[in-house]
This record gives sequence, structure tokens and C-alpha cells, in this order.
Amino acid sequence: QVQLVESGGGLVQPGGSLRLSCTASGFTFSWYIMAWYRQAPGKERELVARISTISGPTYYANSVKGRFTISRDNAKNTVSLQMNSLQPADTAVYYCNTRVGSSEAWGQGTQVTVSS
Repeated sequence: QVQLVESGGGLVQPGGSLRLSCTASGFTFSWYIMAWYRQAPGKERELVARISTISGPTYYANSVKGRFTISRDNAKNTVSLQMNSLQPADTAVYYCNTRVGSSEAWGQGTQVTVSS
């Protein structure tokens, strides 16, 4: 059974940094694209960043380019999101995501709040 468990969220001041991690199990992690999404109150869930299978090509939403970095460690079955220069607009619940075959899997989410 595919499982994704996020950690690392919290409260941070504007301009600060956080690092989110997602630990995966139940599938061959290195075979699959991994992604981070976020959902702010009253808004739709949006794709933040995505990384291909062997730390190759990545995608970033325009709103986070130059501030966020996605990475993966296939030996540890983890995908991380380093978030720098955080802004109040980054406040959201952040979700780890993958698609295994026809099934889409989500973590439980981790709250990130950027506020002074």
C-alpha cells in the first residue's frame, strides 16, 4: 500500500526558511515522479514543484521559482522541499504526491504558516 508521510511544517516569519520532507513506502520509490502541492484556505490545491525519477528535470510554479528547491534521495525513499524567503502568500497545507499506475497518492499534509 502506497504511503506518504510529510514532516517539517510550522510557523515561520516572513523571509525565513523551512524544509519539508516526505517519506514514502509501499512502492519502488525511484521509479516514480514525486511532487509537492499546496492548498491555501479558500483556494484550490496547486502544484508547487515536481521532480523526475533520478533527480533529473524539475518543475516549479512561477510563484516559487528561485526560492524553493525540490530534491530526492532514492536510497532513503524521501523527497524534500527546501523553502527560502518565505512570504505570507506561501501559507498553506503542503502535500506530498505521486501517481503509481492509475492510483494517485497523497500524504496527510503539513501546515506551513508564514506570519510575523
